[in-house]
Amino acid sequence: MRHLLAIEDLERADVDRIMARARSFAEVGRRDIKKVPTLRGRTIVSLFYESSTRTSSSFELAAKRLSADVVAVKSAGSAVDKGESLRDTIATLSAYAPAAIVIRHPYAGAANLVTGWTSAAVINAGDGKHEHPSQALLDAYTLLDRLGAVDGRRREDLDGKRIWIVGDVLHSRVARSCALCFRMMGAEVTVCGPPSLIPRGITEALGVEVAHDLDALGEADVVYALRMQRERMSESFVPSVREYVAHYQIDSRRLGARQLLMHPGPVNRGVELSPEVVDGPASLITAQVESGLVVRMAILYELLAGGEPRGAGAADRDAELPAPTPIGEPA
Repeated sequence: MRHLLAIEDLERADVDRIMARARSFAEVGRRDIKKVPTLRGRTIVSLFYESSTRTSSSFELAAKRLSADVVAVKSAGSAVDKGESLRDTIATLSAYAPAAIVIRHPYAGAANLVTGWTSAAVINAGDGKHEHPSQALLDAYTLLDRLGAVDGRRREDLDGKRIWIVGDVLHSRVARSCALCFRMMGAEVTVCGPPSLIPRGITEALGVEVAHDLDALGEADVVYALRMQRERMSESFVPSVREYVAHYQIDSRRLGARQLLMHPGPVNRGVELSPEVVDGPASLITAQVESGLVVRMAILYELLAGGEPRGAGAADRDAELPAPTPIGEPA
């Protein structure tokens, strides 16, 4: 792995290595001294053009747990506010010779562009509506860990598990990455939401089933709820929040006793999820946050310590990577 841009770029072996490495870092996390010297002397740049709590903080902590130095840049208050282009920002930060750049950007394909402007490894922390690969990897790790505890053995796959992704699929990069990752690991994935929030062509693009109501939700082993991303909406996609809640909110009546509940955060309590299920025994939401640290440590390890060292020509080679493919507009 030279970069982590999208789940669709990964092979199953890449995912398995990250899962195994994350398990080893989870063991380290149970020790009194939680830092390891793996990336001592290396610099990680965290560059976020959109708001973030979980992703930015866990990548920064992951780098520090690996003994790297961290330069954290938010667009607000930086030269970006003065009109500096993404390319010029990358040129400035590359002058510090970072080993990796973790970037979140509102436009699909931004992380891919950055690979052509720097010799650093590039990690996509979310690019518009395209992908959020580290979220999907930490979600897969969370499920393997929980299902393994239930089965009394280590799980290496999600074979036969049925996962429903419910909510604003159209605007969700998490939905795309999770659907690809879960299916790669053997799960059957269904996306569910109002027709206005389900992209056209998603069945062909991602190999998922589509539902427009929750009538068959009881068949799911895992329910993965998404928030409505109003910051990406230029028009109204549902008649009202009240109507959305009536038809698509996951509450204690709709969530079965044997089902697991996931959400990438932040949760809009009382909209996509009722408060009692957020805090209930089926919820893996806190476990997902915990998994984020060890999985992002594993990602940094795989990119910077687990393979061949990156040379000066890396940017030229990586500039040939294909641009992201959109799913489509709502049906």
